[in-house]
Amino acid sequence: MKRYIFILAATLLAGCATQPPQPGTVVAADRFTEQVVPGRTTRAELLAAFGATKSVVFDSGHEAWLYSANATSGRSEEVVVLLDREGIVRKLRRRPPYPTDPQR
Repeated sequence: MKRYIFILAATLLAGCATQPPQPGTVVAADRFTEQVVPGRTTRAELLAAFGATKSVVFDSGHEAWLYSANATSGRSEEVVVLLDREGIVRKLRRRPPYPTDPQR
C-alpha cells in the first residue's frame, strides 16, 4: 500500500514540475507582454518563465537580456529586457521583424 501511495505522490509532483525553455528557444511574443511588467518582474521570474538567454552585464550592474520570440506573422522578433542592479526589469523592448528577416 505504501508503494502505491509513493508512486501516486511521485506522479503528482512530476505533473506539477515545469521547466523553462532551453536557452535559444524561441518563445511566443505574447507571453512577454503578459508576464513581464517593468518595475515589478524580477530576474528569478524571468528565468523561471523564459529560461536563460544571451545577456550583457554592464559596469553599472545593469543587464540586458535578449530573447527571440515568435511574432504573429510567423517571423521571429527580438525582445530585449533591461534589468537594474537589484534584478528588477526596468524596460522591455520588442523589435518587430523586418521584411528581409527570414521566416522560421
